[in-house]
Amino acid sequence: MATHKVIVVGIDTPIGLTIVRELGERGVEVHGIANNRQAVGLYSRHLHKGYVYRGRDKGLLDLLNRIAAGTGARFLMTISESNIVFLNEHAAEIPTLERLFPDRERMRRVLDKETAAGFARRAGIAVPETIVLPDLAGIDRVERYPVVLKWGEPGAVLPRLSELKIPFLKSEYCYDASELRRALSRYEAVGTFPLVQEYCDGYGLGQMILMHKGEPILLFQHRRIHEWPPEGGFSSLCESVGIEEHRALRERSIELLRLMEWEGPAMVEYRYDPKTDRATFLEVNGRFWGSLPLAYHAGAHFAWATYAAMALGEPARDTGYRSGLRCRYFIPDLKRALLIAFRPERIQNRMLRFSRVGALAGLLLDSLRPGTKHYIFSFRDPLPWLLDGLMAVTKPFR
Repeated sequence: MATHKVIVVGIDTPIGLTIVRELGERGVEVHGIANNRQAVGLYSRHLHKGYVYRGRDKGLLDLLNRIAAGTGARFLMTISESNIVFLNEHAAEIPTLERLFPDRERMRRVLDKETAAGFARRAGIAVPETIVLPDLAGIDRVERYPVVLKWGEPGAVLPRLSELKIPFLKSEYCYDASELRRALSRYEAVGTFPLVQEYCDGYGLGQMILMHKGEPILLFQHRRIHEWPPEGGFSSLCESVGIEEHRALRERSIELLRLMEWEGPAMVEYRYDPKTDRATFLEVNGRFWGSLPLAYHAGAHFAWATYAAMALGEPARDTGYRSGLRCRYFIPDLKRALLIAFRPERIQNRMLRFSRVGALAGLLLDSLRPGTKHYIFSFRDPLPWLLDGLMAVTKPFR
């Protein structure tokens, strides 16, 4: 019987599935909670027991206490910012569980984009020019286009957007003053506006760092080859980058996390332009990130290293990882290729240039590329992939 036990909230995604696999492969007894019965993590052979509960309320707290009392589990892990915020706010109601994720104050520092950018500047990192507009009259202050609209603290504005039935957009591109005015006028009733940020060319570069007692104990970095949606989102195809690259930038990333007094895993995200060798700070993801499966396949096991350091007090030794390894989230990558090929006018970022034929050919060639790994598929744990494929095929009929 497994000696160590942990509860993981949010095993619906490839991130949660990867955490289940990493811990289960090392004999940790994983009790996972999903939002619905189609969650991929529920079908991993490495999951000891799965539970389904939708929502963040007293019922979730009661379920956590029941699992802890019935199993003796002492440790709690989760993934999404919303779950981290909720569980931190209600920590007193789950007193027997030790939270293996950032506390309330540390999460506040990364969730508020202006605060995070301030720490980045102190660490000597280039930050995109950002304008905070109190009203529409300030649009004249914007001198260069295109610009990107992003919410400074998404969690704080989501309830108001929902109340007004205004869709939440992670990012929105505007190419002149009239477009910017139209976009911002949508939010007048909200009482606040998204940040107006300069557009930065290049591709996504992520530096993943596990901090423990002020020191980095596990390092990994990757570049985004494809994103969904194409103008910027999460990576649908990504590649591990050797640790010897971007060394100076990585030292600044570590300094940034030290200034934040960070404890646990984080990804410092940049937009990197190889033509100018300029990396511009985007944000800190203070949690396990979307491309965690790539790190797992490459040999950088962040979920296990986090558990070993924070739960067991036994930091794992960083043994390096495989560079040049690619990992794909197939269904989003398929959607990306189809969008580029057949509906390119829907891509917001008009600065991007894609080949329709190249997108479809690349989908096939990358699938045939030897050694390409997958976010969900695993020969040793195939059921989550079979379920995910079944859900994708039957979705139009459901």
